[in-house]
This record gives sequence, structure tokens and C-alpha cells, in this order.
Amino acid sequence: MTAKPFNGYRSWNAWNVSLWIKNDESLYFWAQDLAREHGVQNAARIMARELRGKTTPDGGRYNLTCIRDAISDILS
Repeated sequence: MTAKPFNGYRSWNAWNVSLWIKNDESLYFWAQDLAREHGVQNAARIMARELRGKTTPDGGRYNLTCIRDAISDILS
């Protein structure tokens, strides 16, 4: 099954994860700090490892691709 684009993101899940990372103060600053220190790809890997198995309050699954996209948006 292919994910359908949602609000300019690759899927609802990508949009939801990005929404939470960009709007939850602690996640936002954590993502920023990691990206500045380790670069986007490594920051996404670190966050994905720490958030493995967790979901957003809306049920979006944190995964490497969605986290990397959200971090890229933060830094652009």
C-alpha cells in the first residue's frame, strides 16, 4: 500500500510527525540541537532510535524518514 500525499507531505504520518516535532517545544529544541551538532541525517537517526516504538499523541508513528523530513524543514 502506497501512502497518499497529505497537506504537502508524503503522507498523513509524515505530516503528523512533522507537526509534533515542530510544535512541541522540547522535541523542536532537541531536533535543532541534534541537527546542529550531528547533521540532519545523524540527528534523525538518533531521534528515531530514541523514539522507536513511540507515536505522537495523534497516533503518528515516529520513523526515520518522517523525522528526517521534519528536521530538514526546521533547518531550512
